[in-house]
Amino acid sequence: MSCSKIMKLLLAVLVIFMVVEAQAQWYRFPGEAAGGAKDMWRAYQDMKEANWKNSDKYFHARGNFEAAQRGPGGLWAAKVISDGREALQGLTRRGNSDTAADQEANLHGRNGGDPNHYRPKGLPTKY
Repeated sequence: MSCSKIMKLLLAVLVIFMVVEAQAQWYRFPGEAAGGAKDMWRAYQDMKEANWKNSDKYFHARGNFEAAQRGPGGLWAAKVISDGREALQGLTRRGNSDTAADQEANLHGRNGGDPNHYRPKGLPTKY
């Protein structure tokens, strides 16, 4: 077998391996998305329960952070839920400056930033 045929064969095997490996992860996406949605819901419930002044950005960042840690499905769920919530709130009752600040906290968490960056002083350690 000539050198060029061997190289072509190796390249074909490499491409097939990369495609198969990338596609092999598809089955995890729904579970990650469901888990991410659960993380977002838990952060929302904790925010309501805590009822702590100036804590909403912390809970936004925390929900997005925890969801994104699950993988691509969790990251997708966090983005869809956060963007949808902010779009709805922007249309109904809150101003653009608060929506922009919430989105900053959402993005911070989704990108792996420490949610404690937004943690208000005195918030119980339970959260």
